[in-house]
Amino acid sequence: MSERRRPRWAEDPDPRARSGLIGRRFPRTGTEPATARSPLRLRLVLSAVFLPLFLAGAAYFGVWAAGTGPGDSPGRGTLVAVAAVCAAFALLAVADLVVVAGRLRRERGTPVPH
Repeated sequence: MSERRRPRWAEDPDPRARSGLIGRRFPRTGTEPATARSPLRLRLVLSAVFLPLFLAGAAYFGVWAAGTGPGDSPGRGTLVAVAAVCAAFALLAVADLVVVAGRLRRERGTPVPH
């Protein structure tokens, strides 16, 4: 096959050190940023705002489910499921707060407390 007709994907792969744990699926085209960055401050604000909302939702639906009698609509199972989903989102918000705080601390160069 001549060099002119060689497809782009047939080029030599990027070295392992630059390609990540599993490797690149597609070679870089040059249009995407080499080091994409997440808007950490926005993630911090969103997690901080939604954490108390999800906690309040989990508590509200949990109390509502506890006070539900037989034959009530919505049923106890539905309310428990909604409370569990709210609690799961609250856990995700906490995890995101921890990750974002660590990344911001690392960016600033402040030592991590042990």
